[in-house]
Amino acid sequence: MGKFIDLKAADGFSFPAYLAQPAGKPRGGVVVLQEIFGVNSHIRSVTDGYAAQGYLAVAPATFHRVKQGVDLGYGPEDMNAGRALKAAVEALPAPGVMQDIQACIQYAAQAGKVGIVGYCWGGLLVWRAACMLDGLSAAVPYYGGGTTTPEEIARSPRVPVMAHYGELDHFISVESVNALQRAHPEHAVHIYAADHGFNCDQRGSYDAAAAKLALERTHAFLAKHVG
Repeated sequence: MGKFIDLKAADGFSFPAYLAQPAGKPRGGVVVLQEIFGVNSHIRSVTDGYAAQGYLAVAPATFHRVKQGVDLGYGPEDMNAGRALKAAVEALPAPGVMQDIQACIQYAAQAGKVGIVGYCWGGLLVWRAACMLDGLSAAVPYYGGGTTTPEEIARSPRVPVMAHYGELDHFISVESVNALQRAHPEHAVHIYAADHGFNCDQRGSYDAAAAKLALERTHAFLAKHVG
């Protein structure tokens, strides 16, 4: 069972992050980036799962610069609220929320090497973190909306990346995923017979088989690059 702690970004902004500690000495650190629904029960459970694998795991509240205490479900109203909050964060002057993620990476580094994992909007932020931020050893975006746009494909990751997508995802076309893979053949891109959000067991699009395989691949990838 984790707890919330307060961290501070380079500009002095203080924000909460959910921290889950491993039972013994950490094998490394993992930063977990939320969907558009806040650091809700699902993201806290995912973070706990990485701690159970031996990592010091921390999930920053990446909405905190525009709204505090966001904890949404997965209904239509929650979806609309989350999209509006995402748009507000994306509209912040640079570096915006990226400096909060950088502060989390620096905090997780007390455990050794650091990997970063994110879902939905968090997947997009993971991709950007892999290209822009310091202190990472690996990055794993799950169905990151926007990661396959020409603007994002043009970025260059500075660490190994393993990306997971669903071929039934109406938000991210398989064609655009293939374009990402062609542009970055050195990174691992996996496509599953599943929909957007397939990793989340609280969503109707949850796919247990795809989630299991993606997690197994993610664990092996982090074990190789983080510890």
